[in-house]
Amino acid sequence: MKRFSNSKKIAILVFGLFLTITAFVSCSNDDNTDIVDDSDSETTNTELTINNYAQIATGQVTLYDDEGNVLSGLSEGDAFYGQDANYLNGATMSYTDNGDGTVTDNNSGLMWQQIPSSSDFTWQEAVDYCESLELDGYTDWRMPSCKELYSISNFGSGWPYLNITYFNLASGQVSKDEQYWSSNYYVGVTVEGGSNAAMGVNHVTGHIKAYAAASSGPVGGKYVRAVRGGDYGINEFVNNGDGTITDNATGLMWTQADNSEGLDWEHALAYAENRTFAGHSDWRLPNVKELQGIVDYNYSPSATDASKVGPAIDPLFSCTPIINEAGNDDYGYYWTSTSANFTSGEPYYYAWYVAFGMAVDGNGDDFHGAGAVRFDTKVEGGPLGEGGERYYNYVRLVRDIN
Repeated sequence: MKRFSNSKKIAILVFGLFLTITAFVSCSNDDNTDIVDDSDSETTNTELTINNYAQIATGQVTLYDDEGNVLSGLSEGDAFYGQDANYLNGATMSYTDNGDGTVTDNNSGLMWQQIPSSSDFTWQEAVDYCESLELDGYTDWRMPSCKELYSISNFGSGWPYLNITYFNLASGQVSKDEQYWSSNYYVGVTVEGGSNAAMGVNHVTGHIKAYAAASSGPVGGKYVRAVRGGDYGINEFVNNGDGTITDNATGLMWTQADNSEGLDWEHALAYAENRTFAGHSDWRLPNVKELQGIVDYNYSPSATDASKVGPAIDPLFSCTPIINEAGNDDYGYYWTSTSANFTSGEPYYYAWYVAFGMAVDGNGDDFHGAGAVRFDTKVEGGPLGEGGERYYNYVRLVRDIN
């Protein structure tokens, strides 16, 4: 047997100890690396706290008459009292620029993509883009609903109807083409999209309408702004059994039925201010975000599924039926208390309405889709907007229960 000197034995022991320590450190580093990766994976898509349907103000703080003149010092009982800027309902819009290409809405809790892609998408391409997006380490992005996308609309000045301090425009320009897809696929049939349309928001003009879902390219394609967080904008309606419906999600109470006749904007405001119903006298005309907030995009008078034919609102509510300009069974438009201007720098002689029936073109065909949000002149003979005028619209009252 070969014998080693004591010095060689010591050298062998030291070398073996070195190998053992090296292997241990290597294994430890591998384990630590896995732990770090697991930790990153767990924190990358951190769940956000979503305030289910916190009502957010429109941002409109100026009063207008039906000719677009600015008013001041209106008191109860005055003409045009009761509009958006009299009540200033909802939480003041508040955002945090996270400095990483994302913006957090401090009211809803949603996190938004700050700089949207400048690409034009079909609706399905937009869905796929959001689901595959990785931004600032987050991978749980999705397409926003119409109500979520509309929650960041700012009606303080218009053109754009968006706070561009926090949110970039996709094109970088104030253009009528700043149209953004929502996740709400349209159940009805439109002139442009047929039975393949989806709702979207124009953040320059302020409108909501149905766009042809398969259209692509610079002409037909639309932009998309991704969002992350749980669903925002889910109503919790309760029928109170007295002709009123409470939405526990928003803290608003609504009349179950409308006023059953068309009024111009001034008289719609007055009707709401002077109405006592179900023991309450503090009814008012809803602002544009509040009224859009009770739209149910699962329904349309032009729906291809018979179970979804009806006004774009929960069946707990009723809408006065009409025969529209094309001679078809339909439902009307409903005034909001929020004023609008046709283009940048023009007077606010328009007011926003929500179409719970078909939002029709001049021929009475479903062009913009049920649940669309448009504007029209406040009074007969007012300045003509896009398409035909409906200056006599319906009223659905709202009041605050909180």
